Amino acid sequence: MIIYDIKCENGHTFEGWFHDRQAWMDQNARRLVCCPVCNSSRVELSPSSLTILGKDSKPPREKEDRGLTPGQVLQSMRRYLEDNFEDVGNKFAEVALKIHAGDEEERNIKGTTTPREEAVLKEEGVSFIKITLPKMDS
Repeated sequence: MIIYDIKCENGHTFEGWFHDRQAWMDQNARRLVCCPVCNSSRVELSPSSLTILGKDSKPPREKEDRGLTPGQVLQSMRRYLEDNFEDVGNKFAEVALKIHAGDEEERNIKGTTTPREEAVLKEEGVSFIKITLPKMDS
């Protein structure tokens, strides 16, 4: 199961749950995903709450199928982010821009951004991704 933040053409943001990315793409192509506020079926994926910048744009190589449960995958991802990314909190945009300009050393960072800060990062050509990780009980 995968959870996406979705935004309609009118700017309403909502959450969608899909079996996998292909299910999202199939349903969206057939205009089956509709905004619960205005019923628009012109929707796209919207950035989520956690933002990260990696110094290497290539994802790490993983084994094909290790038989992990979704919970194990999420815990592994959370652990990887905690171990390999510096948390810069709400200064993400500021630090990312400094790294992009060469004013700070290149490194993996994570933190939070506002929609305005995200727009500035995009305008400046800073590559970043947003990931939503649910809170884990243990």
